Amino acid sequence: MRDADTVLGIIRERGKQGLPLEDIYRQLYNPMLYLRAYARLYSNNGAMTEGATSETVDDMSRKKIEQLIDDLRHERYRWTPVRRTYIPKKNGKLRPLGIPTWTDKLLQEVMRLILEAYYEPQFSKHSHGFRPERGCHTALSEIRHTWTGTKWFIEGDIAKCFDTLDHEVMMSILSEKLHDNRFRRLIKNLLQAGYLEDWQYYETLSGSPQGGVISPILSNISLDKLDKFVEEELLPEYNHKERRARNARYDALLNAASNHRKRGEHGIAERLRRQAQQMPSYNPNDPEYRRLHYVRYADDTLFGFVGPKAEAEEIKRKLREYLRDHLKLELSEEKTLITHAHSQKARFLGYDILVQHEDTKHDRRKRRVVNGTVVLRVPLDVIQRKCAQYLRKGKPAHRPELMQDDEFTIISRYQSEYRGLVESYFPAKNVSQLAKLHWVMETSLLKTIANKQQVSMMQVVQKYESSVDTPHGPMKCLEMVVKREGKKPLTARFGGIPLRQREKAITIDLPFQVSKPPERNELIKRLLADKCELCGSKEDIRVHHIRKLADLQTKGRNEKLRWVKIMSMRRRKTLVVCHKCHKEIHSGQLQRQNRR
Repeated sequence: MRDADTVLGIIRERGKQGLPLEDIYRQLYNPMLYLRAYARLYSNNGAMTEGATSETVDDMSRKKIEQLIDDLRHERYRWTPVRRTYIPKKNGKLRPLGIPTWTDKLLQEVMRLILEAYYEPQFSKHSHGFRPERGCHTALSEIRHTWTGTKWFIEGDIAKCFDTLDHEVMMSILSEKLHDNRFRRLIKNLLQAGYLEDWQYYETLSGSPQGGVISPILSNISLDKLDKFVEEELLPEYNHKERRARNARYDALLNAASNHRKRGEHGIAERLRRQAQQMPSYNPNDPEYRRLHYVRYADDTLFGFVGPKAEAEEIKRKLREYLRDHLKLELSEEKTLITHAHSQKARFLGYDILVQHEDTKHDRRKRRVVNGTVVLRVPLDVIQRKCAQYLRKGKPAHRPELMQDDEFTIISRYQSEYRGLVESYFPAKNVSQLAKLHWVMETSLLKTIANKQQVSMMQVVQKYESSVDTPHGPMKCLEMVVKREGKKPLTARFGGIPLRQREKAITIDLPFQVSKPPERNELIKRLLADKCELCGSKEDIRVHHIRKLADLQTKGRNEKLRWVKIMSMRRRKTLVVCHKCHKEIHSGQLQRQNRR
């Protein structure tokens, strides 16, 4: 039996060659693909979240994989309707989220691995969402380094993209390359499985449920048609000339300066040269020059255009018509905007994007180096909105909901919230403005600990103040160290992150790379060993999962229990056990046996 890397490698090669995939349904019989999928999913927070049934990743076993493969082999597998819930959006509205059962997640991940291996080599270089080695920062890096001179930004947002993807269009796109009716039928049945809301069943007539493991790759496959339309039609149509025409006035001044210099009139020559430096060397209004740039992240698109506004409006119209006529999708009118790159800001992936124009800034050779360059900025409203979470009546305040936590946890909580925002905005030119957020959060942190300990803020500062070495020198921070006998001390720190712009993009979307398959997961090795880690039995082996390590110290649980000690010592949220031991863990019988 071929291992997962070999199978996916063969599929990837066919994708690179553009050959159709045939008889891929049989690949779903390979248990190694399910072990790979399990290794990728089990550590996710949602793995312990129940869908429409009570099934979670807990009690996972090779027997489950064998049963799933047997159901697929005889084509009797049926998708379970997802449990629908709602999560808040930034604008105050609610976003529907579908939660599949664990078995459905596992099978979806296997299908996603196959689809990604095949389609990834064929996707457009302008697409950055939900792809290995790509993310928000790679999209922004492309904009910043290649869109110089942009005059207009065309922001495109597809209205309710995941919810309105047309099933017939999607299946038609899949049938172009996937020549396997059973595999396509499995995808179609997934899309039409429906959902449960307040335990009432509803049909899904369109869309791919947000929250589904396979939904991002399906949306990328559909929207790749949009990428191809832009690359094959819009870009060739709106890209004219390699470069702008020379500025005749600029060249005339330099020629005159050269002639005066030859005659020994150096003062006049220098004056003419400086006059020439005040104007562009190329004609910024060249009527024949056009340049169109494009980038897409999931359902958000951004065009950068050099040309008249009338043609920018035309591009927007063609984009809307293609989406409506070929993909049966609609652009959001309120979010699809045309903005002037010099005087206005485009909003894309949480950044303000604009083009600089400043004649007074020069390099060492007195050349203007700022004009036309694209700048990424942290939106001021983002900073204000984030600061507001730690303010009360306009001032930093303590957080009562954290008063029951220990100081180590409180500091760690603040740092994780602060670091998450700062690292997402490192490419911004004005990332230093997040210093305001740092001050607000630090003051709130000090007040929270001061209220908990019933001391002054200055006493808290004196107790936890420290410094940390950074590439830009030492920085002050708040730090708490918990020493452990025979072990490395635990450290919680707030601050110590230099607010300096980083040029290099950071890929954060996916924790894995297609080009470098990971080594076999440690959990999979333990599962394949077929041995209970409590009693040594080799019968009916499965995996006991917990949501987080902190659950091992829940009130009423005996920390001296052998299974608790093993998981705590290994710092693992999993324990390979036999069915009998697993049942006794959940029933509490192991507790009673240990107490005897």
